[in-house]
Amino acid sequence: MVIATASEIDWTQCELIEQVPGKVSGRPIVRGTRILPDAIVNSFDAGETLDLIHENYPGLSIPQIQRLIEFAHGQVTLEREGAENEP
Repeated sequence: MVIATASEIDWTQCELIEQVPGKVSGRPIVRGTRILPDAIVNSFDAGETLDLIHENYPGLSIPQIQRLIEFAHGQVTLEREGAENEP
């Protein structure tokens, strides 16, 4: 399983994310919340189920949680493939 790290993910490209100066120190958050997307992805990567993550973050829908995970894993895959193809 891929463990995503904040430095590997460009959250600004995800439609569910916003960055607001002064809100959570300007870090990427799920739009309309104070939830850090890394927390969602790291919970999933640590073995939590979608239902458990939803219980812990009831302000997010299951489809939102799935999208965050898919986006993060897609970003990590793209970055690693790019690094592998560098001369």
